[in-house]
Amino acid sequence: MQRRILLGAIVIGFMTALLTVPFMNRSVLAGSDKHVAEAIEHAKEAVEHGKQGHADVLVKHAEGALKHAEMAQKDMKNPHLEEGVKGLKEAVEHGKAGHADVATKAAEGAIMHLSEVK
Repeated sequence: MQRRILLGAIVIGFMTALLTVPFMNRSVLAGSDKHVAEAIEHAKEAVEHGKQGHADVLVKHAEGALKHAEMAQKDMKNPHLEEGVKGLKEAVEHGKAGHADVATKAAEGAIMHLSEVK
């Protein structure tokens, strides 16, 4: 009888773990998804200003996008996220140098990669 109760408890514990872990991972990824979405929005703003030749405003939005992308990196590892971060860093660097056209291309590349993050 005790053996049966112990086996039942083990089975229930195992089933609970199987059902709980995926939901816990989703809550972490939900935060990452939010940061990726914010990064994309800021990067789009950076591109808009870059196309207008506003390198200084491009930098502000690219830095905002970079902040969110790096926060997402804390929760997940993804090659597209890594490439997006690289592109945003390049956009900031070129934007600070006053190269709005090059910075805009870098931000567009970052958007492409960030859009692929799943």
